[in-house]
Formats: sequence, structure tokens, C-alpha cells
Amino acid sequence: MRKSVVAIVGRPNVGKSTIFNRLVGERISIVEDTPGVTRDRIYAEAEWLMTTFSVIDTGGIEIGDEPLLKQMRNQAEIAIDEADVIIFMVNGKEGITAADDEVAKILFKSNKPVVLAVNKIDNPEMRDTIYEYYSLGFGEPFPISGAHGLGLGDLLDEVVKHFPITDKEEAEEDTIYFSLIGRPNVGKSSLVNSIINEERVIVSEMEGTTRDAIDTPIRKDDQNFVIIDTAGMRKRGKVYEKTEKYSVLRALKAIERSDVVLVLIDAETGIREQDKNIAGYAHDAGRAIVIVVNKWDIVETTEKTMKDFENKIRAHFQFLNYAPIVFLSAKTKKRLHTLMPSIKIASENHTKRISTNILNEVVMDAIAMNPTPTFKGKRLKVLYATQVSVKPPSFVIFVNDPELMHFTYKRFLENKIRDAFGFVGTPIKIFSRKR
Repeated sequence: MRKSVVAIVGRPNVGKSTIFNRLVGERISIVEDTPGVTRDRIYAEAEWLMTTFSVIDTGGIEIGDEPLLKQMRNQAEIAIDEADVIIFMVNGKEGITAADDEVAKILFKSNKPVVLAVNKIDNPEMRDTIYEYYSLGFGEPFPISGAHGLGLGDLLDEVVKHFPITDKEEAEEDTIYFSLIGRPNVGKSSLVNSIINEERVIVSEMEGTTRDAIDTPIRKDDQNFVIIDTAGMRKRGKVYEKTEKYSVLRALKAIERSDVVLVLIDAETGIREQDKNIAGYAHDAGRAIVIVVNKWDIVETTEKTMKDFENKIRAHFQFLNYAPIVFLSAKTKKRLHTLMPSIKIASENHTKRISTNILNEVVMDAIAMNPTPTFKGKRLKVLYATQVSVKPPSFVIFVNDPELMHFTYKRFLENKIRDAFGFVGTPIKIFSRKR
């Protein structure tokens, strides 16, 4: 079930990024300590009233050297497309400007919930100045201070009220939801058409010609699947994919609803940094992952070509060492038959459960092979382990002192669990707890 998305929109220098950092708290600085995981932080998660949601900082979007008004318009359009609720931010020290009016006109046409935030109201005496903002037409203005963190609770109370009610029963249990993510023009829509064997999705050589998520149910090999793809023609004149980072915003919604995520790589252009950025979001979300190298028909292959390309992927995507790699051509359907079995295996492992007694046998054998470490004269003692959840498979290891569990030893135990039970295609999580 996907998270709601909140976009912070406004003209430059009204404090959008400050509020963004306030909303997401310390999570903005958390980067997984794994080689190859990189982030472009225009997007992060926040939580309020036991509800987790996603936040887009439009202030972090750069659109070249275009005029200021066009930049604002592009930012607002992106926010309108992606967000469930929009926070429209203005500067309380400067009053309403012509630029504020322009942003308001764009947002007013969106028919999406807009919550008006008047920033830089740093002391109670300034609250009397906010009433002029009623004229923008978005109802009650909420006075806040990004510098001091004031008023954010009232603002978030209003934002959460507008979150859409989602259907918890989105699919039958035997249906595998999978999505396709990747840089523009890697062949996502072409691959969907090849899988379903019809021209269901518009394909164009122009980058970024897909924009709205649609679901395509199919049945193959006695298994129900639903393909989540971002499909449909881009609105004329809309600068949506001018910077590759925008493709991340659309991929995130699909990732949230997926059991398995296909990370597409262009065999012709090779691996790009953006490929790692996008794949990192699927990894962080705990989804099963299959790496798909498309356009394999274009590559001049030898006996070593596939192995060499696989080695490059493993070097660049060290954090996806569990993900199988499939080489195919969506255009010619070369090796297409290898894809669906890989998706099915990844999904099965994503929901795999291990009984506690068998799991503990593996963990204790691993400890006998490589005894637990000591720190400041105190040795880590592993008491027992148990699986607590699936999607992804998550394990809790109860120990005498969690601080003694070094990340290298946790990685060792993870590798031993993988050696014993496979878990191909899915991340697994291991937590240490004191009994």
C-alpha cells in the first residue's frame, strides 16, 4: 500500500528546504553504509500521528537557466502530478508578491488539496500579519517558523486530514505485483508490450514519454501477475524529464505498490550513476529486485560478453548482490522467456518463512565456525534467532548486548543465512535485540 505524497511548493527563498528538513528530521542524513548506494535527496520520508508519508522538496529541483517564472511553473507542475497534498509556502516577512500569485494560480487549477503555510513567523506578534494571505484563496493560512520549528504540528494536522483513503485489499494473495523502473528511454514500455504481447503502452524514442501509472493484469505459467508501469503520453510543452532525477519521482509510487521491482539497464549506453540512484530506492523499500539488461540484441556478443557485463553490474551494484540478472531484448524478445521465472522466484523468496528451530541450527553452526567477537573484554553472546516478518524477510537475533554486534559480524550471519536458505532476489533484514 503506497504512502501518501506531500509536495512543498513556493517561490524561491521562502524556506522550503528548511521546512523539508524539519519534516523529515534526521532521516535526511541517514545513508546506508553500503558501497554503491547514492541518493539525490529531493525526496524523503516523514511521519506524523503514526502515519508515514513521502515529502518532495521542489526547492531542490534545478531546471537549467530558464526564467524564474518558468522554473516555478515546472516545479508546481511536477508537484501537482506527484502529490496527494500540496503545502504552498509563502514568506511572512515579505507579504504577498506577484510570484506568489502566479504559483497560486497554478495550484488553484490543480483540484488537489492545498494547505497554505506562512513561513518566518518567528514570534507571536507577527501572527496578526497573516490575515492578508486569505486573499490567495486557499482558506486558513498556517503561521510557521522553519528557523524555530514553530507551528508545524498544526500544519501537519491539516495536511494529514487530506490524505486519500487507500484500499488495503489491493490484490489477491496469489497475485504478484511488479513494476519497471529505470532511466528514461531504457525500454520500460517496450518491455511491457513484449511481456503482454500487444501494443498496450505508447513507445517513443523521446525520453520521458510515459507519465501516469496504469496496472496491466496478466497470467503466465499458471501465475497471476500485475504489471505496474508509468504509461501515457506526456502533455505537450511539459518539461517533465528534462533532468533525469524526475524519473525517480514517478518510480517511487510504483515501488511502493510492488512485490518485485525490475531495475532496467540499457545494454547499449551501459551503467549510469542514475541507475544506482533509482535502484537504491527499491532496495531501501525492501522490495524484491531483478536486474534486467535490455537491448541485448544491439550488443555484439561473444562468449565473455555477458559475463563481463555481469561483473560490471556486480561491481557497481554491490548493495544488490542478491538480485538475479536477466539479459534480454524487449524489441526482438530475445531471452524474454527467462524473465518471468526470475520474477516468480524473487517473489517466492520475498515471502519465504523459516522455522525458528531450523534458523537457530544455521545460526549456531555459523557461530561454531566463526566465534562471536569481543569488545573491551566483553564477548557477544547470541541466545537465539527468529523470523519476525516477510516482504522482506526480517530476523531478530537476541543477544546479551546489541552494542557488541558489529556490522561485519551481522553481515557474516546474513551471508550464512543466505547460503542456507537462498533468498535470491530479495533483501533480508537482521536486527539485534537484548532479550
